Amino acid sequence: MAEDKDVAVEFYYRMRAAVTGRKDRDTIRREKGQRQRSKPFDVGRQPKTVLSTIDGLIQSFGWQSKVAEGDLFANWKELVGVQVAQNSFPEDLSKGILTVRCKSTAWATQLRIMQADILTKIEERLPELKVKELRFIGPQAPSFKRGIRSVPGRGPRDTFG
Repeated sequence: MAEDKDVAVEFYYRMRAAVTGRKDRDTIRREKGQRQRSKPFDVGRQPKTVLSTIDGLIQSFGWQSKVAEGDLFANWKELVGVQVAQNSFPEDLSKGILTVRCKSTAWATQLRIMQADILTKIEERLPELKVKELRFIGPQAPSFKRGIRSVPGRGPRDTFG
């Protein structure tokens, strides 16, 4: 019988709110009281693992490609092997082109020969990166075009004729 009374009272308050367009004090007080009845082990209050929370953040912010890029840079040795990793490292990834810096031009040439194998390994392990091309470059010599040792204009030339 008490349930019938609660249903009738609830029906009355809902009809009154529908007609007047606003909630009365009793409805607001009852809703507030229902919200405060939350218990520590209710449904939806279970603890979450850090891994699931981080995965959710990565998904919601769209960081999958950045995480995969970090994985590529951090695990370069496992991807290409110890000897190749000692003589090269990934430098940049932009627009589907992975730039790899090599310790010598000989290593750059050797890795150009191995390009198809390396690209296949990257696609198998990290397909979300969508690497289309590999670019191997050798060591870079210092440039004196700018800085304190630069000469404006064409520079010093032989003037003895």
